[in-house]
Amino acid sequence: MMTTDPPALNRERPLDGVTVVSLEQAIAAPFCTRHLADLGARVIKIERPEEGDFARHYDQRVAGMSPHFVWANRSKESLALDLKTPFALEVMERLLARADVFVQNLAPGATARLGLSSAQLRERYPRLIVCDISDYGSEGPYRDRKAYDLLIQSEAGFLNVTGTTEAPAKAGIAVADIAAGMYAYSNILSALLLRERTGRGSRIDVSMMDALCEWMGHPLYYAFDGADPPGRTGAEHATIFPYGPFAAGDGETVMMGLQNEHGLAQTRARR
Repeated sequence: MMTTDPPALNRERPLDGVTVVSLEQAIAAPFCTRHLADLGARVIKIERPEEGDFARHYDQRVAGMSPHFVWANRSKESLALDLKTPFALEVMERLLARADVFVQNLAPGATARLGLSSAQLRERYPRLIVCDISDYGSEGPYRDRKAYDLLIQSEAGFLNVTGTTEAPAKAGIAVADIAAGMYAYSNILSALLLRERTGRGSRIDVSMMDALCEWMGHPLYYAFDGADPPGRTGAEHATIFPYGPFAAGDGETVMMGLQNEHGLAQTRARR
C-alpha cells in the first residue's frame, strides 16, 4: 500500500499535474508507468494502430484482454499512433513538449531511428525526464540483443537458486520485468525531485539484467571468496533453520519461518 491515510474522495495525490508519455509494451515499462498513474500522473500510452501493445493478446481471460495487460495498464490513456508517418511524429512531438516524463522499452535502437532517443529529446526538451528500459542496457556487447523474462532469470542465475535439487524452476511471476519496472519507477520519482532543485531533466537507463542481478546480491555474497553458492532448496532456506515446510501430525503441511533465537522464544511462549 502506498499510504495509510483513510480513503477520501478528490484527495490530492503526489503526482497530480505530472504528465507521462510512454512508448511501452509487455510488462517492465507498463508496470513502471502504472505506478506513476496510481500516484496521480496522467499517463498517455502510445500504441500501434490496430494491434496495440502485444501484451493485450497473451490470452483473453479478462473481458477479452490478458490479465498481464489489465494489471499493468490501469488508470492510463491510450493513443494509437503510427510513428513511421510524419503526422504521428508531429503529434508525438506536441505531446512531449508538454510532458514531464518519457518512458520507453522498445527494441534496441528503435527510438533513435524515430528521432526520439534520450540524447535527441533532452536537447529539444531540457526539462524532460527520459527513462529507457531495456533487456541488457545501452552499453556493452549485449546492448542490441532482445530477451524476455525467462532468459533474464536464467542468465542472472535466478534459476540456480530457485527450484529443487532435482530441477530448477522459474518464478511464477515475471520477476525480471517487475524488478526493472520498480527501479525505473523509483528513479523517475528521484529525477522529479532533482528537477525541482535544478530545473533540469535526467536520463535514466534501467535494464532487466541489471535489476535482477541486484536482486541476486545474497547468493553472490554467499559465494564470496570462492565458496560454494547456495543450493536449490525448494520452499526451505539455504542457511536458516527451521524455515520452510514441515509435516504435521494430521498429515497437513505447516509453513514455519524463524530467523533467530528471539523469534523461537516468542513462539514457545505463545504455546
